[in-house]
Amino acid sequence: MSTSAAAGARATVYGYPRQGPNRELKKAIEGYWKGRVGADALRETATQLRRANWQQLADAGIHEVPTGDFSYYDHVLDTSVMVGAVPDRHRAAFEADTLDGYFAMARGTQDVAPLEMTKWFNTNYHYLVPELGPDTVFTANPAKQVDALKEALALGHTARPVLVGPITYLLLAKPAPGVPADFEPLTLLDRLLPVYAEVLSDLRTAGARWVQLDEPALVQDRLPAVLNAAARAYRDLGALTDRPKLLVASYFDRLGEALPVLAKAPVEGLALDFTGAGAANLDDLAAAGGLPGKRLIAGVVDGRNVWINDLGRSMATLATLLGLAGRVDVAPSCSLLHVPLDATAERDVDTQVARWLAFARQKTHEVVTLARGLTEGSHSIAAQLAANRADLLSRSTSALTHDPAVRARSAAVTRADTRRSLPYTERATAQRARLGLPPLPTTTIGSFPQTTELRTARADLRAGRIGTDGYNERIEAEIREVISFQEKTGIDVLVHGEPERNDMVQYFAEQLSGYLATQQGWVQSYGTRYVRPPILAGDISRPEPMTVRWTSYAQSLTDRPVKGMLTGPVTMLAWSFVRDDQPLAETARQVALALREEVNDLEAAGSSVIQVDEPALRETLPLRSADHEAYLCWATESFRLTTSGVRPDTQIHTHMCYAEFGDILQAIDDLDADVISLEAARSHMQVADELSTAGYPREVGPGVYDIHSPRVPSADEAATLLRKGLEAIPAERLWVNPDCGLKTRGWPEVRTSLENLVAAARAVRSGIRGATAS
Repeated sequence: MSTSAAAGARATVYGYPRQGPNRELKKAIEGYWKGRVGADALRETATQLRRANWQQLADAGIHEVPTGDFSYYDHVLDTSVMVGAVPDRHRAAFEADTLDGYFAMARGTQDVAPLEMTKWFNTNYHYLVPELGPDTVFTANPAKQVDALKEALALGHTARPVLVGPITYLLLAKPAPGVPADFEPLTLLDRLLPVYAEVLSDLRTAGARWVQLDEPALVQDRLPAVLNAAARAYRDLGALTDRPKLLVASYFDRLGEALPVLAKAPVEGLALDFTGAGAANLDDLAAAGGLPGKRLIAGVVDGRNVWINDLGRSMATLATLLGLAGRVDVAPSCSLLHVPLDATAERDVDTQVARWLAFARQKTHEVVTLARGLTEGSHSIAAQLAANRADLLSRSTSALTHDPAVRARSAAVTRADTRRSLPYTERATAQRARLGLPPLPTTTIGSFPQTTELRTARADLRAGRIGTDGYNERIEAEIREVISFQEKTGIDVLVHGEPERNDMVQYFAEQLSGYLATQQGWVQSYGTRYVRPPILAGDISRPEPMTVRWTSYAQSLTDRPVKGMLTGPVTMLAWSFVRDDQPLAETARQVALALREEVNDLEAAGSSVIQVDEPALRETLPLRSADHEAYLCWATESFRLTTSGVRPDTQIHTHMCYAEFGDILQAIDDLDADVISLEAARSHMQVADELSTAGYPREVGPGVYDIHSPRVPSADEAATLLRKGLEAIPAERLWVNPDCGLKTRGWPEVRTSLENLVAAARAVRSGIRGATAS
């Protein structure tokens, strides 16, 4: 078996970055939205990018390229279109123009709300949540998938369509508006499977030999009913006669109890993650009896991080796997969507550090190298193995990765450092006396629109076209405008608008020792929103204050409180490419200590309200419940370490968005923040109900303005949401704010939306006072 399993091992990937080397797709789509780019030009840009991706993969030695992974906005939204699950409110627009209807589902229009958006498992990518109900009728619409396959085959590539699997699709879905909350989309499986059968048949007719069905939802804890549904789904799909060979893929963790279910299914192959927590799949596969006669695609190159692979270790894993399957091929652990495109584009990274980095193109070469070693023997890649060992040694012995002073400070942390000096009830009294805010106080989450002028100023500073003084004057002018607008609008707790910040993580990373910032390391967050996650390469320290100057300047312009704004330690890790050579808990503690210095300096400079954002607390939650307690322990401790050095009358805020919070409510309580703001507009105040049910005792700002849509909510709409929030949270503990920061929105919509938000708060506040008086 070993010889045949290794014979001609193929190299493949599950997906590739979509944006292009210069984010051409983002620019074309946003140009289309603004009317500057026509539909045909947009489609042509997409075609060129798809073809370039396939050619790059083929030129690198990838034997089987993916199709169907390329998307204008989101692959889960593409799946909803493929199975005909278009919400009723979008159907007319979709039938009139599929492209505009597609974007309406993603972004909404002024008259129609978009689909809800949330995180793709525990990654930084967002997907559009399918809306399903008992009356949902699925219809096959595989044109996108079929056309992409035909296109790749016509260019001479060996291609494998990649689809979201039916179990994962249904488990990611939610009840449509108006459908009872206890409706289980998985009950629609028997209705959905014939549609998948039709899609598979069409792909076979178009020339597909293999089709990959992604089932990452099965790496989470699943009840027997879900496992039985998975067994039934792949029994039925496997029994089809008019279909390609089926490859079921999972990633991000171990399959656990789902592995024997899929191993026994009548499909021709499995693709498994053997990195990080997925490494347990090796023993589980052996315990399940392996995959005799079947194809195994081994994800031995980490598709979610940017560090070079340990080629020797991966070769050892592959050698073990040879005895467990009929054929073993090599791949990254998941789609390369989650990493930047090309590390060689980074011109400013130290040459020694550059040796440690592997982005999508470099990971592709690692996969090809491993496939060659598996086929021809380790001697065939001896030079690559030797160079890899030298690079790994360089990293492990670098002064960047080990700072004795940082490690000593971390080791000296005590329990007292992670506790406020007074309990919340006593702090709340002191804070209300100091701040003097009205009921239902209004605020925003932090950022205001990042205008073209601001981006131009940053580019001019980098290019030397303006000096530091000129740049600072531009930032001060923007802060003055933001403060003036908030005062005129009547917002109660102001922000300085963060005009100096390129990104809520990168801005801090660029000022902390131990972080590396990239220039071209763009990664898709959602739709056309791309971020450049910094690289957490070594031990962390803060050389000097990072935000005090701008916050103090803003506070000097107004008598109202101005929030100091920081990004929390968990989010600093989650939205970076984190080091993999020490426990995450230790890295989080180092970051927390650096941020603690900043919090204390803000307070000393006069800040009475300080917000430490932790939107990533939920998304970083391990996929397996057995790992939750340990994670939440160090995650909440790191937040408290950041914030617990302030006076009782200094109000600590935090913020979270676009995640499911129901299963971390105790952890939210454990943060011991005085005020938390959360996304609630798209989910119709669901989180407020959850917090109320859990008995959450602190102040809450559930968002009433969905900032991820260009829609401007009316004052009545915001008031309706606010009144719904009051059904769960008493007025003395309820804040009024948007869902998230405003940096991606334009000034015209922000002005109107915030004016409506304040008007809604005043209307509801007046009603409360009237009811109290009567």
